[in-house]
Amino acid sequence: MFSLENIVRKNILNLTPYSSARDEFKGAADVFLDANENPYGTLNRYPDPHQKEIKQKLATLKNVEANQIFIGNGSDEIIDLAFRIFCEPGVDKALTFSPTYGMYDVSAGINDIELIKQPLINDFQINLNQLQPYLDDPKVKIIFVCSPNNPTANSFNIEDIVYILDNFDGIVIIDEAYIDFSDQESFVAKINQYENLIVSQTFSKAWGLAGVRVGAAYMNAKLMGLYNRVKPPYNVSQLNQEAVLKSLSDVETFQKNVEVILKERKALKQKLASLKIVNKIYPSDANFLLVNVDYANETYEYLIDKKVIIRNRNKLVDNCIRITVGSPEENEKLIEALITKQ
Repeated sequence: MFSLENIVRKNILNLTPYSSARDEFKGAADVFLDANENPYGTLNRYPDPHQKEIKQKLATLKNVEANQIFIGNGSDEIIDLAFRIFCEPGVDKALTFSPTYGMYDVSAGINDIELIKQPLINDFQINLNQLQPYLDDPKVKIIFVCSPNNPTANSFNIEDIVYILDNFDGIVIIDEAYIDFSDQESFVAKINQYENLIVSQTFSKAWGLAGVRVGAAYMNAKLMGLYNRVKPPYNVSQLNQEAVLKSLSDVETFQKNVEVILKERKALKQKLASLKIVNKIYPSDANFLLVNVDYANETYEYLIDKKVIIRNRNKLVDNCIRITVGSPEENEKLIEALITKQ
């Protein structure tokens, strides 16, 4: 049975978090002389350490409570803090499914945590039979599930993810960076159902804010308390918070942009399928396509010469390149370049 106290590192449970000046005073005032800020300048004040305005807007948008939302310096901070909270360095382990997002591996290495990489099977799905021994391993504290997955672009079977949630006594982090491009329902709706569930999303993809580095995670209030205990006091800058708030105030544009990307994904797939060098295009629930081609390394270098940059994923998936869905003009330049190669 899941017990949060058994999962959290003891030093984290005993940690007294840093209390910033903005934590000790809440409200409006005429004079602020509490945080050793410079009285001059346009960005001289520290940002809201708890990003309250963003959380209020997201709470309405996602139908959750504001105290169930963590705002991070990109999704990478959400991943890193999970290792710091739940995994004892050099002792505990985490697990993910390979191939997948590379930052799980990097962050695990930085935190001295062994990351088990469970190979995906047919159609890049989870093999529950091979996974079972790890679900019962008390040293495995976190399972990362990237769905839709990067670089394979597919969503995992919902039944398999639910099985993991029901049968694992550690933390399950579902990385939904690409969920807005998928027809699959978000697991955010299940954070009250599962005590061990954290759902990570980002403003870098569908919201078009990769440059501001802001991520969001949804979880129950107890887990939120742990994240707030460990995070740096001012982890998201004022400028970045303002950029997110501006986008959240214009959901209509967000929705239109997603629709255009989905339309372009379909068109790009059709055009790529007509090329002789393309052997297979994998199904996509993301804003990119994983494409098996003749001689992936050579194709990648050729496109660089044509000033078209894609991602070579040959080391992760044999002879595969990953192509982000760009604007209609960008996609056309890619196709033109590939046609001249044939």
